[in-house]
Amino acid sequence: MAHHKSAQKRIRQTERRTDVNRGRVSKIRTVIKALESAIAAGKKAEAQDAFKVAEPVIMSGVSKGVLKQAAASRKVSRLSARIKAIAGTS
Repeated sequence: MAHHKSAQKRIRQTERRTDVNRGRVSKIRTVIKALESAIAAGKKAEAQDAFKVAEPVIMSGVSKGVLKQAAASRKVSRLSARIKAIAGTS
């Protein structure tokens, strides 16, 4: 246990930041799962709509510091490629 006031404060701040960041990562995972399910179902129009929602959420994770830029860009690129690979427009 921390004995200095500053160390105790850092512990409180870290707990708050951890909770906030967990929420952000959870939101990112949720939108990606929705997009992945649309891709798996082969529904191109639905997948494109889900992608329009997912891309800004993923990139906001970069600006908030929960994802690295390269990882987010790679994820967006791969999801986009998978949407383009869907044959039908159903």
